[in-house]
Amino acid sequence: MRRKLPSIQSLICFEVAARHASFTNAAQELALTQGAVSRQVTTLEDMLGVPLFRRGQHGMQLTPAGQDYARQVRNRLNGLERDTLEIMGGKSPNEYLTLAAVPTFASRWLIPQLPSFAQSFPQAQIDIETCTRPFMFSDSGLDAALYAGTPEQVAQWAGTKATKLFDEQVIPVCSPALLKKNRPLSPQQLSQMPLLQQSTRPDAWRQWFDAQGVDAPRALTGPRYELFSMQVAAARAGLGVSLVPTLLISTELSSGDLVVACKRQLTGLRAYYFVEPQVDQPRKILRHFKDWLLEQTLR
Repeated sequence: MRRKLPSIQSLICFEVAARHASFTNAAQELALTQGAVSRQVTTLEDMLGVPLFRRGQHGMQLTPAGQDYARQVRNRLNGLERDTLEIMGGKSPNEYLTLAAVPTFASRWLIPQLPSFAQSFPQAQIDIETCTRPFMFSDSGLDAALYAGTPEQVAQWAGTKATKLFDEQVIPVCSPALLKKNRPLSPQQLSQMPLLQQSTRPDAWRQWFDAQGVDAPRALTGPRYELFSMQVAAARAGLGVSLVPTLLISTELSSGDLVVACKRQLTGLRAYYFVEPQVDQPRKILRHFKDWLLEQTLR
């Protein structure tokens, strides 16, 4: 039976055009003419019987159906490319994993631990992609995720099972230049300092001050950063006090680039989890990686 599938070329043209919201920019990326990209997308729309773009005098935008299809096509093209590269590199499916991870946790904790996994499984290859929110494994091509969230968020992640790795401990840190004689501050004193905010966790400082029993009217004010790595860089630069997970700043604390601003560590509402799709028989390398990961959390 012949499969009812569009050509790879039309899918690639559509995905790039959807990403740029422009046939002209897509043509530049693909080294094609604008007309060639447009014809490929039109052929795809004709086959589907559904408009993927709304075209107007002021540009083009994806239709709701186009948005959903673009996401599906992008995931499958990424997976096909990944599988092709693995075959070209001589890897078997049992020798590689593709993980989603929150970026700072991946760079500060996971990647420095991976050499020990490589010693036990020298043929294994671990690919890591950035992802901070739940997603559908069936659409992603990903094998597992390292996720930071609350128990409620993890419980609502459909079609998965989660293994808790450890709770998130947060502590205020800053450049030593902000502390007189390198002496930590009291929570009340800290409430008068410039506070660096995490845009994805807007209530973090207020929760910390509430736990200390301190009224801090400025708990929600201060420069905002999307990633912990940005917030740590700002703290090192002396821009204020950062409230960050302790496991992400061990290097800076050891070197003295950052110091503890107040010795009141708090167990946050979030924890780190290993999340995998709910299947009867996980791949062997996934089981090995999970076992190894749990060993690292016990050290």
